[in-house]
Amino acid sequence: HQPMYLFLGNLSFLDICYTTSSVPLILDSFLTPRKAIPFSACAGQMFLSFSMGATECVLLGVMAFDRYVAICNPLRYLEIMSKSAYLLMAAGAWVAGSTTAMVQTSLAMQLPFCGDNIVNHFTCEILAVLKLACADISINVISMAVANVIFLGIPVLFISFSYVFIIATILRIPSAEGRRKALSTCSAHLTVVVVFYGTILFMYGKPKSKDPQGADKEDLSDKLTSLFYGVVTPMLNPVVYRMKT
Repeated sequence: HQPMYLFLGNLSFLDICYTTSSVPLILDSFLTPRKAIPFSACAGQMFLSFSMGATECVLLGVMAFDRYVAICNPLRYLEIMSKSAYLLMAAGAWVAGSTTAMVQTSLAMQLPFCGDNIVNHFTCEILAVLKLACADISINVISMAVANVIFLGIPVLFISFSYVFIIATILRIPSAEGRRKALSTCSAHLTVVVVFYGTILFMYGKPKSKDPQGADKEDLSDKLTSLFYGVVTPMLNPVVYRMKT
C-alpha cells in the first residue's frame, strides 16, 4: 500500500496548496470593500493554481498506473512499484506541473495590459487575465492548447487505457466476491478522476462562443466551474479516499 499512500499524500498536499492560493483571497474580496490584487500576487496565484492543476492531472494518471499494476500484475507489483520508481513518478508530476505553470505564467505576465484591468473572475485565472491583454495573444493560445493536450488529453487517454485493462482483468476473476474486492480498490480513484477531469475539461476543452450574450453566459459558467474544481473537488478528495482506507 505504500506507493498509493504516498500518492494520496501528494494529492492532499497539492489540494491544500491550491485552495490556500485562492480561497482566502476570494473570501477577503467578499467580506471587505478592497477588491484589488497586486500584479505580483496575481502572477503568484496564477502560477500556483496552474501548477497544482497540472500536477494533479499527472498524479491521477500515475495513480491509475499504480492500480493497473496492482490488479493486472499483482505478483510483480513490488518489483515494478519500487520505492525509487514511485518517488520518481511523484517528483516527475511536480516538476512537469511547475514547469508548464512557469511557462504559461511568464508568457502571460510579459503581455502589456491597459484599460481598467478588471479581472472578470473570482481569482487571477489565466484565461480571464489574458482577456485584458492589449496585444496579440496567439502564442499564449497555442501554448495553452499544447498544455491542454499534454496535461489533459494524454493523462485521460492513459487513465482510460489503464481502466480498460483493469476491467478486462476483473471480468476474468471467477468469483463475484473477488471481482467486487478488485473493483473496490479502484472506485475511489475513478470517482476523483471523473469529478476532477469532468469539471476541468468542461472549462478548458469546450469551444468558446462568439456571440456576446453567449460569451457572458460562458464567463459565468467558467467562474462557477473554476470555483467547483478549486473548492469542492479538493474538499471531496479526502472524503472519497477516507471511505476506502
